Amino acid sequence: MKTAPLKVLFVCKGNHARSIMAEAIMRRLAGDKFTVFSAGSQPRSEVSPFVVRLLTSLNYDLTGLYPKSWNEFAQPGSSELDFVFTLSETAANAVPPAWPGNPMLALWTLPDPAAFEGEDVQKALAFADAYRMLNNRISIFSSLPLATLHGMALQHRLDSIGKDLGRKDDAA
Repeated sequence: MKTAPLKVLFVCKGNHARSIMAEAIMRRLAGDKFTVFSAGSQPRSEVSPFVVRLLTSLNYDLTGLYPKSWNEFAQPGSSELDFVFTLSETAANAVPPAWPGNPMLALWTLPDPAAFEGEDVQKALAFADAYRMLNNRISIFSSLPLATLHGMALQHRLDSIGKDLGRKDDAA
């Protein structure tokens, strides 16, 4: 694995909720170890107001967080990526662009809080739950000894973060 900063892209369908939260969380947790981006297969026009409220309440810097197309990261001359994490089934089932740099790919799907129907208080809880799951996964990923993990061993760890924590989070 190359030296820091490693480039990470979080993708989902709309890039207005899960992937935006993931980008913010990783920016805070990882410091200068990673350069972090997010994008969507079908980006929305703005970040979900529930995400803005949640991240603001947790004192996150929202600078530069806005929905963007994943095509921006696959254009000629785009930076090579080291990791791409897909957070939604819809994005996982879409045909992704050819990512520059031959990044490690992992499927970390979790329920879409923006799809939750109910009162605003219940919706806010769905966003808080998605935040918790993402924070757990990203905390584990950012603490991995990436300099010593390679190939299939690293891929196995990336996959298990999404699968194992998904089961635990769903049962909680």
